[in-house]
Amino acid sequence: MESNKIALITGATSGIGKATATLLAQHGYNVIACGRREDRLLELKDQLDTEVLPLVFDIRDRAAVMEILTTIPESWKAIDVLVNNAGNAHGLSPIQSGNVDDWEAMIDINVKGLLYVSRAIIPGMVERGRGHVVNIGSIAGKEVYANGNVYCASKYAVDALNQGMRMDLNKEGIRVTAINPGLVETEFSIVRFKGDKERSKKVYNGYKPLYPEDIAELVHYVISAPPHVMIADLTVFPTAQASATIVNRS
Repeated sequence: MESNKIALITGATSGIGKATATLLAQHGYNVIACGRREDRLLELKDQLDTEVLPLVFDIRDRAAVMEILTTIPESWKAIDVLVNNAGNAHGLSPIQSGNVDDWEAMIDINVKGLLYVSRAIIPGMVERGRGHVVNIGSIAGKEVYANGNVYCASKYAVDALNQGMRMDLNKEGIRVTAINPGLVETEFSIVRFKGDKERSKKVYNGYKPLYPEDIAELVHYVISAPPHVMIADLTVFPTAQASATIVNRS
């Protein structure tokens, strides 16, 4: 079991982020849990049998990200693992009728937010000469699908940033990994469909999707590999899924 390591996880209030925080806590990590919903972060802190530092901020807010992440208590600054998990999808419309506010939200969270957090945390890893960045991408960053336009573009950006980070941090001895899930049953579709729970349920009908805990297991697996091993890019589907658009719902 790992001990005295620190993991910072964005989007820790639900889904993959919450599952990852829970699993890493079970393996001895102290957890910096980041998210917008303070009540959920405090609930998570009460649930985990480890040291938890809840940080409430919106990763779209550059000033807040830099202020909060650069002024964390000294005992929490030696972050070993950064999990860039926070992300979202808004809408599922063809490009000609897309909602510009939705576009901006996806770009601000999925791309700019990831960059803000990374910029605040990675210099400390470089200074210490160790660390691991795990970027949660998506199959949408590997394959474009109809009406996915801007969401796919934002996840293609995550894929490119993951590759760029790996190159830039190579000489620093810092590992960088992308985990690109297919269909995972979380609040993702509820957000995409503006709270329409009936429509979101249909996304997962007729097959067994991945669950947040499955992705958390992969995060733990890649950060637990021997120091000379770096899993650079990992795509994971439920068994019923073959591509971004092919799902066996029999």
